[in-house]
Amino acid sequence: MIFAIEEINNRTDLLPKVSLGYKIYDACGSILLAIQSAMALMNGYEESVTDASCSRPAAVQAIIGESGSSPTIALSSVVGPFSLPLISHFATCACLSNRQKYPSFFRTIPSDYYQSRALVQLVKYFGWTWVGAVRSDNDYGNNGMATFIEGAEREGICIEYSVAVFRTDPREKILKTIEAIRKGTAKVIVTFVAFGDILPLLQELALQNVTGIQWVGTESWITASNLVQKTEFKFLKGSLGFSVSRSKLEGLQEFLMKVHPKKEPGNALLKEFWETAFSCSFESSSNVVNTTFCTGYETLSDLKNPYTDVSDVSNKVYAAVYAVAHALHNILEDNVGRYVINSSHGPQFRPLEVLAYLEKVNFTTKYGEQLSFDINGDPVARYELVNWHLTDEGTMKFKTVGLYDASLPSNKKFALDQRNIVWAGGQSQKPGSKCSESCPPGTRKAVQRGKPVCCYDCVPCAEGEISNTTDSNDCVPCDLEYWSNKNRDRCILKTVEYLSFDETMTIVLIIFSVFGACITIIVAAVFFIHKDTPIVKANNSELSFLLLFSLTLCFLCSLTFIGRPSHWSCMLRHTAFGITFVLCISCVLGKTIVVLMAFRATLPGSNVMKWFGPSQQRLSVLVFTLIQVLICVLWLTLSPPFPNKNTKYYKDKIILECDVGSAVGFWAVLGYIGLLSALCFVLAFLARKLPDNFNEAKFITFSMLIFCAVWITFIPTYVSSPGKFTVAVETFAILASSSGLLICIFFPKCYIILLKPAQNTKKNMTGKSISKSF
Repeated sequence: MIFAIEEINNRTDLLPKVSLGYKIYDACGSILLAIQSAMALMNGYEESVTDASCSRPAAVQAIIGESGSSPTIALSSVVGPFSLPLISHFATCACLSNRQKYPSFFRTIPSDYYQSRALVQLVKYFGWTWVGAVRSDNDYGNNGMATFIEGAEREGICIEYSVAVFRTDPREKILKTIEAIRKGTAKVIVTFVAFGDILPLLQELALQNVTGIQWVGTESWITASNLVQKTEFKFLKGSLGFSVSRSKLEGLQEFLMKVHPKKEPGNALLKEFWETAFSCSFESSSNVVNTTFCTGYETLSDLKNPYTDVSDVSNKVYAAVYAVAHALHNILEDNVGRYVINSSHGPQFRPLEVLAYLEKVNFTTKYGEQLSFDINGDPVARYELVNWHLTDEGTMKFKTVGLYDASLPSNKKFALDQRNIVWAGGQSQKPGSKCSESCPPGTRKAVQRGKPVCCYDCVPCAEGEISNTTDSNDCVPCDLEYWSNKNRDRCILKTVEYLSFDETMTIVLIIFSVFGACITIIVAAVFFIHKDTPIVKANNSELSFLLLFSLTLCFLCSLTFIGRPSHWSCMLRHTAFGITFVLCISCVLGKTIVVLMAFRATLPGSNVMKWFGPSQQRLSVLVFTLIQVLICVLWLTLSPPFPNKNTKYYKDKIILECDVGSAVGFWAVLGYIGLLSALCFVLAFLARKLPDNFNEAKFITFSMLIFCAVWITFIPTYVSSPGKFTVAVETFAILASSSGLLICIFFPKCYIILLKPAQNTKKNMTGKSISKSF
């Protein structure tokens, strides 16, 4: 401070014709002494306060200090009501940025709010999610660590333990703190500790041989030169931390080396310093034991202690003095003639005026450091990331490995050269510090009960969900048409399932369908060739040919159920099936009625056959079929079948099916077929024992029995069959029922036509002797 003041007083461009004076008090780390010193500075160096003291202006224009946050808070509370500017070079507590509580406070060192955020970003950058926390048990440590913990929790970083230390703590309490560090699993410890508070802790850690910890520190101790110089603290090798930007003040070292008690005989503090530094005494007294006499020829350049280290925060004190000087200079320039310069005590500025001009100062020192204050009295936060390296000589040194500038955009605030970092214990590999290992893609984190969020189990994603990043908190469900792969880290297209042409089951169904149609055509050809034979004529050849035609269509309509469903195929398959089967059953029903009517026609006085001749038979088949056609038309008009992607039955498959559209229409078509089939079965069953050598009613009964059994079995099977098997079951039912009708009704006739032609005579059709051969 004296160096800066003398430099300003020797300048002609800053405060010309005005010399700055000063008064220095040592608070000795005591808040009470700090307040007492502030009172003395305000009251014109009087130690006591009188009524007159509060009615006159302060004796000083500004106060530089204190170094610690707690004494500075007390100082600012005292001088704030009087609007006397207080500028600290090392008080970093974020609480001092409260302008309502501390309206006259400024500082040239950044607030811990920014350092806390920088520490959070540093820990996050290296992937440490499980850290220990050590803080000073004062305003500096408690407020700084609270801000760090708050930011860390937002970033998903957990604090395993948080312990407080203070320089006056008994050894038992320090040992408890070390025990917490030993028991902890965190390999990284973040410290918000003042230099005086961390020193006893480090000394005890050295005695207890606690190593293997990655220390992350704050500016208060991370660049303390007397820690580096002590060999017992080599376990701090690899420590990381933020320090304020350090500028080497040119001429300061030489200025300090010129200090000598003989030059200022009345300076008791300088005399005490000299005696302490060289372990000597200026007083030759018998009361002083084991102490040499100070000759005055001792050389300060030989000292190796913090006094000779000008790379610390000296530049912040320098900037604070210059801030006051620039504020006073600007007041004088803006108020020329208002202040009397040649007064014995110099110009008397009002505190409010000095305060207002301090808020506006914006200058750059000759060492390139720019200083201005924001609305809270804080400068722009700029830090250097310092790493402790071990030199070849076995000593420690600081190496800058990164920068943090809070004034830059969020993505550019932090710059780091990781290649030059030495880690804890001198390792080249970054240490890990996690409560649980990272969860790989395909899993999600599940917090362990009763533990912080950083302690978790890795739970595999459920089917249909994925996580494609490490340490995912949640699994993301795949879109409707996608499904998770085996590793649950990627969504893949679901398998589309339908009754395709290239499947074995489909090929078998096609073979049966074509084979059935071919056999039906062959049977029709046999009947056509032998159309004039009695057995063909006796069984209503017209209805027989129409029945064979409809059976051929029944076999072929099963092919419409195979292949990828489309709008046209969905409408065709159900309507073709419904109409052809009704046509088929209508023909069978007509044949059954003919059998019954033929028997009644043989009774005396019966003339019933004239009411059910060939014309009536054709009309009945047409009417029965038109009813089904009408049902199908209504169904297709109101709510037709359509292709649908069914994702409900299978989670990992898409069933491409034909949705029936209107369930009423679908079941009306099936119900109508069932009604005609039941009616035909009942009539055929009643006519099964009618006296005749060739009673067709027996075969119709058997065929309808098979038909009804197939379709009754089909209903529950259809409802319960999954996916393409639903279509396969329906196709099988069509083929089975069609085959039953073909075999039961036509094969016995073909047997006689082809293998027993002798029985194919009119006599045999009406004779009783032949019945035994059947």
